[in-house]
Amino acid sequence: MTPSPTLLKYARQNTPRYTSYPTAPHFHAGIDGDVFGGWLGALDADAAGSLYLHIPWCREMCWYCGCSTRATTRNEPVATYAGTLLKEIDLVASRFAGRPRIAHIHFGGGTPTILSEDQLSAVMESLRQRFDVLDTAEIAIEIDPRIFTVSLAHHLARLGFNRASLGVQTFDAGVQAKINRIQPLETVAACTEALRAAGITNLSFDLLYGLPGQTLEACRETVSAALALAPDRFSVFGYAHVPHMKRHQKLIRDEDLPGAEARIEQALAIAEAVQAAGYRPIGIDHYARAGDDMARQATAGTMRRNFQGYTTDQASFLIGLGASAISQMPAGYAQNTADVASWSRAIESGHLATARGIAQSGEDRIRGEIIERLMCDLEVDPGAIAAQFGGALEQADLDDLVSDGVINRLASRIAIAEDYRMLARVVAARFDGYLQASAAARHSVSV
Repeated sequence: MTPSPTLLKYARQNTPRYTSYPTAPHFHAGIDGDVFGGWLGALDADAAGSLYLHIPWCREMCWYCGCSTRATTRNEPVATYAGTLLKEIDLVASRFAGRPRIAHIHFGGGTPTILSEDQLSAVMESLRQRFDVLDTAEIAIEIDPRIFTVSLAHHLARLGFNRASLGVQTFDAGVQAKINRIQPLETVAACTEALRAAGITNLSFDLLYGLPGQTLEACRETVSAALALAPDRFSVFGYAHVPHMKRHQKLIRDEDLPGAEARIEQALAIAEAVQAAGYRPIGIDHYARAGDDMARQATAGTMRRNFQGYTTDQASFLIGLGASAISQMPAGYAQNTADVASWSRAIESGHLATARGIAQSGEDRIRGEIIERLMCDLEVDPGAIAAQFGGALEQADLDDLVSDGVINRLASRIAIAEDYRMLARVVAARFDGYLQASAAARHSVSV
């Protein structure tokens, strides 16, 4: 379980998470509501798309959180936000040339289940009125088990939700106290039971390593308890300590954080445990049961990666709704303003709330496809992808990665060695044409 010197050497490097390419630090104000509206109007009327709805509210702030969210104990701000979200749905839908088909819907946050049952009903009714939500659509929601009820489980099922992601993070009480998220095992077990009883059986658990005060034994105990609840998927993330970006993270003491070697040991221990239980590794930080759609797509080489991480979503466009939400279009990326007040003013005045983004060049598409395949499949033929897009690309400098055994060259293909799969971000970074310009972005460590 001790990480090798090579793994330590590269794991300490700071790299983007590559949930997009170009990455978010390169978005700029030149992409505004007019540009985004034009992109919406130009979409293929026969193409199927996805919707992401961002709910930036929680009942209390978890100190580890890196999401765009805020805490409130009042219901009024949430109700106001939900009302404006309905107007944004109408506003965005009106920019399409027709009534687009929707294959995936994902509610993220924040805590989407902070919405009342009536508010969730209103949002889903609006989505179904303005979009052609397919009968086969995956409709997923992120859940905070601490504020979940049996009634809500059944209500979600009635609304058509068929997948849920639970924020577990850790079951260690001491670590929970250091991150301001007190959540006993019994709370997660009750939430899991309620969802399954309601018919929502496709479940995913989020786990974190590298948290303050977290030990190797604590990780092993958490994953053992999580496995007993038998979710279909695990997402296992390293805590990203970025207090310069997220001020609430200053409540976490630097001296409480595990070092680089301890972080890697924790990640390896979790990986070993879930794989021993029969889960297949997916990319760098996901695991799925053999019969799960994600495992099947990983085998077929068709898995995708977007702002929600690894996904089975094959849609040709993704529309982000809500403050800070990002849309992924054939032409590029467009992001709403993260400030809830500014977002609300724009929508209430009848304007799209796009604040920044980036149009993709031909070279961006080539590099983006190479990076996505590396992150998803751990191997790629760069020349073949360049030819597929009708272009060419300078050869990346990979000699040190080859000599250190991180990657293997197989004719024109490169493949990341199995022992170094968690270094996919490092390999992907060698194909990032913007990385030097984003040095000031202070990306998180690779593992």
